[in-house]
Amino acid sequence: MTKILLDLKPALDGFAGIPQESRLLFYWLGTLDGYDREGLIQHGGKILRSASPSNKTDISSSRRIYQHSRLVVSLFNSPSNNILETSAQLCQNYFALLHLQIRALTGVPISLSNFDGEHFEDFVWSTLFSKTLHADEKQPISLSRFRILKQSRKLFHRAALEGIKLFSPPRYAPINTKGYDFFVAQTPFPGKISKGTRMVVRYHDSVPMLMPHTIKDKAFHLSSHYYALQENISAGAWFSCVSESTRNDLVKIFPEAETKSNVIHNIVSTEYFEEESPKGIIIQIIRNRLSSSKEFVTDLTKLELDFTKDNGKDFTYLLMVSTLEPRKNHLLLVSAWERLKYTSMPNLKLVVVGNKGWNHEAIIESFQPWAKQGELFHLSNLPVTELRVLYKHAAATICPSVGEGFDYSGVEAMQSGGVVISSDIPVHREIYQQASEYFNPYSSENASMVIQRVLAEEGVSIRHTLRHHGRQVSALYTPDNILPKWDAFFQSFKKSS
Repeated sequence: MTKILLDLKPALDGFAGIPQESRLLFYWLGTLDGYDREGLIQHGGKILRSASPSNKTDISSSRRIYQHSRLVVSLFNSPSNNILETSAQLCQNYFALLHLQIRALTGVPISLSNFDGEHFEDFVWSTLFSKTLHADEKQPISLSRFRILKQSRKLFHRAALEGIKLFSPPRYAPINTKGYDFFVAQTPFPGKISKGTRMVVRYHDSVPMLMPHTIKDKAFHLSSHYYALQENISAGAWFSCVSESTRNDLVKIFPEAETKSNVIHNIVSTEYFEEESPKGIIIQIIRNRLSSSKEFVTDLTKLELDFTKDNGKDFTYLLMVSTLEPRKNHLLLVSAWERLKYTSMPNLKLVVVGNKGWNHEAIIESFQPWAKQGELFHLSNLPVTELRVLYKHAAATICPSVGEGFDYSGVEAMQSGGVVISSDIPVHREIYQQASEYFNPYSSENASMVIQRVLAEEGVSIRHTLRHHGRQVSALYTPDNILPKWDAFFQSFKKSS
């Protein structure tokens, strides 16, 4: 039996690509014969309470449940609101940081505590997995086992980075992973693992290094990404990249990673598929999922009148699904859409789905005048069932990013029977292949021309071809196609040992 410890830190986050990949990979690896996988729960910024120590067997059931409950509570603790609590948290962080630095110096590994989800099914499901998986998948997830790393991921990074003045390269704290054949990290991991466990870094993108101007907390993310990546490479980690484009970027930065890296594309949720749905329900989706952002209010009066008149048959819209952040290129899409509004397609609407990310202010500002007129709709927190409908009925789903590691939204749209138009960047060419039309991500004029060509009446054959290819291309990323690659990947180490 091959034992795998899988990093679930991103699963505590929202709907973005890495959290989705973390949930999907954890679930589907659990369906493979011959594998015993457990999840590693660690918070990005909070210090957690330990659950049951891994070496204690004489603890009573009531005490064990109480300790598990304390762990759950620690994940939801609110920031301090008075001086005493703030001081206590600062002290806790200081000593936790010092503890990690001492462990890094001495090489004494940090133990992981056990967390059994048997009595905490709702917590495990709602907190870690429900944003991506189907309810039918809850039962096997609930029976899974988890390990807890109580120090936050950020503290692990800081402990090493703050030691750069004394040590070069920085020293990282070790964790005890004895008994596991593999540890699969979802980003460069700021720690060492036990001898006998092979580290596999699921490498999603090099954005913090190659596009640092597009990320939040730029200096920290650049340093934490680079030094952790350097540490993983020097420790002999293997890199499983989500695309060939991502692998090329990795090798560009660290050429020595070429012989220890491969490509296994992301698994895309089976929740996206073609189904019959009346277009009229789109008005309900828009009304129910409009963003509650205080920056603007959307006037739905005209939209509701149009839907009442023809049940939405003439409601034509472009769709974009992505977190609101600069790299996703919302501003270019708005500009290209405005060109179409002012010229050949005055009735074309824009529907944007996504939560606010960093540096979202300029994006929201570009939405404001159109949202007030009921021409642009910013939605958030959509369940898969509703997003599937939006993908299907959109005139096209637009993927305008200037940089990506994989980009789920285009594949999800294809699986749902939609048409995809995307920016002409290497990863889109690789993942979407002939199932997308492409435009220059730095030219709103070119983007509007490509969108118009696809959406025009004479573009019927283009749309038909895109849908046809979309069904074929999106099938490449189903569990049936991706899981055998993971199986072959893990088995290759057994053959070589």
